[in-house]
Amino acid sequence: MLAPRFASAQAANRLSILNLHTGESATVDYRIDGDIQTDALRALDNLLRDHRTGETIEMDRTLFGLMHRLAQTLETDAPFHIISGYRSPRTNAMLAGKSSGVARRSFHQWGMAVDLRLPDCSLDNVHRAARSLQVGGVGKYGRSNFVHIDTGRVRYWRQG
Repeated sequence: MLAPRFASAQAANRLSILNLHTGESATVDYRIDGDIQTDALRALDNLLRDHRTGETIEMDRTLFGLMHRLAQTLETDAPFHIISGYRSPRTNAMLAGKSSGVARRSFHQWGMAVDLRLPDCSLDNVHRAARSLQVGGVGKYGRSNFVHIDTGRVRYWRQG
C-alpha cells in the first residue's frame, strides 16, 4: 500500500542515490513543506557530478522532481543507482566519439539527464513507469541495463 510508505510525501521530497562510479550515496530531503533545501540540492549536484573530471553543475531541479515521482510511481524507496548524471562537454565528446549510442548534444551536458536503474525493479517496469509520467525523454538501454530520463521534450526510445 502506497500511503504508509510515503506518509510524509507531501511534507518532504526525498531522493536516495548511489553513484555507481564513485560509490558515494546519500538520502536527502531536497524540499520540506514546500521549502527548497539548498544544501540538499548541492549534495545531489555533487553526487551527480562528472566522475571523470570531478566537475559539477547545477542540475535541472525538474529532474529531481521527475526522479521523486518515478520512485513514487514504482512504490520504492530504494536508492537510484546512477550510471551517469552530469557529463562535461569534454567527457561527452569523448564518449560520443567512442559510441554511436551517445548523443553529441546530450542533455547530460546541461544537467538535464540521468541514466539509472533501481535494484528492486525490473528495467521494463522502470521504463514503463518513466514513460507513464509523460515528462521528457525516456530511453531503455537493455544491454547496458539502464533507463535514461531527461527533462527535454517528450520522446521515447529503446536500444539493445
